Amino acid sequence: MFEKSFITDCEGPLTLNDNAYELSDNFIKDGGELFKILSLYDDYLADIVKKENYKAGNTLKLILPFFVAENLTNKDLVDFSKRHIYAVNDSKFLIEYLQKAMNTYIVSTSYGQYIEAISNYMDLPFKNTFYTKVNLDNLTLNSDEIKKIGEFKELILNNPEDYELFDDIFFSQISKMGIYEEIKKIDVVGGLGKKLAIDEIIERDGIDVNKMLYIGDSITDVEPLEFARKNNGLSISFNGNEYPLRVAEIAIVSPSAIATAVITDIYAKYDKNKVLEFINDYNELNDYEILFKSYNVDLEIMDKFFSVFDNENFPIIQVITEYNFNDILVLSKSMRNSIRGQDIGGLG
Repeated sequence: MFEKSFITDCEGPLTLNDNAYELSDNFIKDGGELFKILSLYDDYLADIVKKENYKAGNTLKLILPFFVAENLTNKDLVDFSKRHIYAVNDSKFLIEYLQKAMNTYIVSTSYGQYIEAISNYMDLPFKNTFYTKVNLDNLTLNSDEIKKIGEFKELILNNPEDYELFDDIFFSQISKMGIYEEIKKIDVVGGLGKKLAIDEIIERDGIDVNKMLYIGDSITDVEPLEFARKNNGLSISFNGNEYPLRVAEIAIVSPSAIATAVITDIYAKYDKNKVLEFINDYNELNDYEILFKSYNVDLEIMDKFFSVFDNENFPIIQVITEYNFNDILVLSKSMRNSIRGQDIGGLG
C-alpha cells in the first residue's frame, strides 16, 4: 500500500461516456430525451428540493422501469458497455502510471456492468472500483404495468418541466408496483454514496484522511469533493460543470488526462502544498519545460504532455477563487461539451 490514495469518478475524468444515457438512447424510443429530462429532475430533487434520503445520481433508478418495459437484461448492459467505451485521451496511461504511485480507485455512480468493462479496459482491478449494483434480471413488470410505464413515458416527454407530475409518477404511481420494492433496495453510489465509498477506502488503505486526492466533474461528486477539501486533501474538478466547481479547490480544463497525470505525479512525490506551488508557477511562468523539470515531473509524463499540447493551447490548471470562477466555468463547460458532446456534456 502507498501512503496516498487517488480516487476518481469514471465518466468525465476517465471516459467520455454517460453509459446510462447511452443505454436509454439505444434501447428506448426517445430514450435519450427521456433520460435528459429525468436527469434534470434528479438535479432538482438533489440540489433544489434536497429531498430527504435522496442521492444525486438517482436518475439511474428512475430510468429502470423503462428499461424493464423494454425487456432489457444484464447481458444487454454488459454487451453494450463492452462495445461502447470512449476514453478521455491518455486516461489509460494515467491509470497505468497511478497504480505505480498511489492506491488507485474508481468511485462511480455508473452501473457495475459498465464499470467492470472499464476496469478491464483500464487494467485496474475490479476490486478497486465502487459502483451502483443493479440486477436487471431480478426486475419484472406485468403486462398492465408495462402499458402504464409506456403511458408515463409519453407524459414525461410531453411535459418535461412538470415536476409535480413526475412526483406523482415516481413516488405515488410506480411506488405501488411490485418493481418499486426491488428498486428501492438499490444503493446508488452518488453524492453521499461516493463519500461513504471514500470512508471505506481510507479504512482499507489505512491512510491519513488528508492523504487523498479526489477528482470529479458533476453533481454526484459534490460530497466527496467537499470531504477531500475539508480534510486538506486535493479536490479537483476535471472539465466540470457548476456543481463540482463550486466546491473543488482546483480546476483542470483539458482534452487530455495527461494534465491530471502532471498534478498527481507531483502530489505522489511531494504533498498538497507543492501542488499548489506548482499551479501558481504554472500560471506565472512561460517556460513549462524548465518548470516541469524543477518539480521533478516524471519524464514519460513530460514527453507525453508536450507531445499532446505541442507548445500551444496548454490546459487550464488553476486554483478556483471567487474572481476566476465564472471564467473557469465558461471554459470548463465548453471543453466538457466539446469532447463529450452537447447531450452528455449538458447532463448534471
